[in-house]
Amino acid sequence: MDPEEYASIYRLEQTHWWYVGMRRIALTLLEAHLPSKHGLMVLDAGCGTGGMMLALERYGRVFGVDFSPLALRFCQQRGLDRALQASVTDLPFPSAAFDLVTSFDVLYHLGVSDDTEALREFYRVLRPGGLVLLRLPALEWLRSAHDHAVHTRHRYTAPEVKAKVAAAGFRVLRATYGNTLLFPIAAGARLAQRLMGRGQRAASDVQETAEMANRALSGVLALEARLLRRVDLPVGLSVICLAQKH
Repeated sequence: MDPEEYASIYRLEQTHWWYVGMRRIALTLLEAHLPSKHGLMVLDAGCGTGGMMLALERYGRVFGVDFSPLALRFCQQRGLDRALQASVTDLPFPSAAFDLVTSFDVLYHLGVSDDTEALREFYRVLRPGGLVLLRLPALEWLRSAHDHAVHTRHRYTAPEVKAKVAAAGFRVLRATYGNTLLFPIAAGARLAQRLMGRGQRAASDVQETAEMANRALSGVLALEARLLRRVDLPVGLSVICLAQKH
């Protein structure tokens, strides 16, 4: 990922509607299976600048790994001293060390040459009965300038992720799309970008948002989190998968 993207993530991660809303969705899915769990060992694999590590502290002792030294420096600025430099395909932890592994928008990256190997590593470091929660960008036809900016290798479908996770040995509990309510607007904007010939100019979709719009968009994702308590969603900008080690 480009250095300026890490700086942008660090600046926006605690307040921007997308980060706030997708974090709420992730925690909603976890709460259904960890409603009163504390004292867990948790790993955020591909922790970036550490925003999700802070949210996961409600469950116990949180470790993070990221391949980028720059990302880890931002973690240090957040006071996170258990973030280590490592690849998600070669985790520096013993087998059966964690109760929960999360990985948000990591396995899609050009720097991850083998997502299957990463899933096997997640399985290895989880204890029996442990959970893994993944989020990945959805639908290859939505590839846009944003994907160039964040070095996307691949965008996934929900059935594809479900099959990969099951092949790694997990029992899939949920496999759904996310960022669904805003999907028509976002998909239309990306297709229009292609038609106007701007699809190859790298530019992240995550930018500063006016306060009123930020609140409104946060509210849309909060509504989506409530929907995901009950049902899987049929299409969206992200794929989310929750699975358990046998």
